[in-house]
Order: sequence, then C-alpha cells, then structure tokens
Amino acid sequence: MTSVTPKPNASLDFYPTRIDIAADIRTAVVKILSQTLASTLDLKTQTKQAHWNVKGMSFYSLHELFDEMAGELEEFVDMVAERITALGGTALGTARIAAKNSILPEYPSDIVEGEEHVTALSDRFAAYGAHVRSAIEQTNELTDADTADLYTEISRAIDKRLWFLEAHLVKKS
Repeated sequence: MTSVTPKPNASLDFYPTRIDIAADIRTAVVKILSQTLASTLDLKTQTKQAHWNVKGMSFYSLHELFDEMAGELEEFVDMVAERITALGGTALGTARIAAKNSILPEYPSDIVEGEEHVTALSDRFAAYGAHVRSAIEQTNELTDADTADLYTEISRAIDKRLWFLEAHLVKKS
C-alpha cells in the first residue's frame, strides 16, 4: 500500500488569485471560513444521524424534515468551501478534519424519540447560528462584504430551521 505524505502546512497554502483583497485579509477570512466548513459538515452529519435514527409518533414528519435540513446544509458546505477556494485557500473538508475543528459537541448516540432529536438539533443549530452571526461581524470588520453576505444568507436559513425545530418543542402552560 502506498502512503501519501501531506505537504507541511497544507492548510496555510494559498494559490494565486486576482481578487483585490489583501493576502492578510484573505488569510484571516479563510481561517474563519475553515472553522465554518468543519462545523457545517459536522452539523450536516449530525442532522443525518437524527434523520436515520428518529423513532416515535412523529417519525415520518421528522425523518423528512431532518433530511431536508441536511440537504440544505450540504448546499452551505459547498458555498463555504467554494468561497475558501475563491479566496485562494484550500478547502479542508474531510470527516476527520471536520470532527477535529467543529465548534459543535458530539451528537448523542443513545437518543431515539423525536423530541430528544429535536432538542439535540435545536441546541446545535442555535450554537451554529451564533457562530455564523459572529462570522458576519468578523468578516465585516475585515472588509470582506461578499463573505459577510454569504454568512448572512446562511444565518437567515439557520434561524428559520431553528424556528422549525423549536416549534416542535412548544408546550402550552
């Protein structure tokens, strides 16, 4: 079996681009985007975990909702990875890298009922949404309006999905 030795500092390599954003700003933005890429991949797989394993009276509707949400997250993965590469960076999106660099806690493997999955996903969508809002602020401060706009698009969708999840948890007093 052949072994491939990764290039040293592969995550720090940048490729030439004619984008008129200074290299130091692109480097800082790519660092933010890279954490988002890892966290988005992680959130997508956690959402699929819920999709595959949900049980109970709301099985079908939650199974479908979780699958739809995972599909939307896949689109965000692609958007973030492509922005990294457009800025001259390298999109690092393997499962191992995502697990290592995600801001999210591990998804519980012992939950079954729909409400448990909705609660676990709500917690993770809320944390991810906070990360994305912070990234909007950071990329605005770095004067990268395009990346901030990308984050704004993601933020709106994540807030809507969190609302969908939390609507399942509301109980009358």
